[in-house]
Amino acid sequence: MSNNKKANDAEDILSEFDSRNKPEPAPEPEPAPEPEPAPEPEPAPEPEPAPEPEPTSEPTYDSPKVPEEGYMIFIGTKPIMTYVSATLTQLSTRTIATIKARGKRITQAVDVSQMIVKRMDSVGYFVSDVRISSDSLTSQDGKQRNVSTMEIDISKK
Repeated sequence: MSNNKKANDAEDILSEFDSRNKPEPAPEPEPAPEPEPAPEPEPAPEPEPAPEPEPTSEPTYDSPKVPEEGYMIFIGTKPIMTYVSATLTQLSTRTIATIKARGKRITQAVDVSQMIVKRMDSVGYFVSDVRISSDSLTSQDGKQRNVSTMEIDISKK
């Protein structure tokens, strides 16, 4: 065979090979349809008001309304005048201030209340209520002990 014939055969084979491996032209993509507008979300329904709790049957007392725990002045180991000024501060913004003490500190609570009532007589403070009770506490040795407590309400006339 001649070189020419070999070259033609090689070209024929290559041309067949190239025509088989050529990718077919991809079809043109169809235009995407326009998206439909999304419906607007409906407003959430308003929550129903919570039903009012039914009044509980608690015993009623003849004493004035007892202030919340956060507005009590607890007597501790500080000087007495500290508690007098704290009570007067409460009375400047509230109608009732409550002084609370336990055990040995009850005498100091009485002293604080009397300092306010006797020395601030021109302002018109008075002792509106006194409550006494006892709390059962566990001591350091593990025994249950009863500790006396006293709450003194001071109001403005």
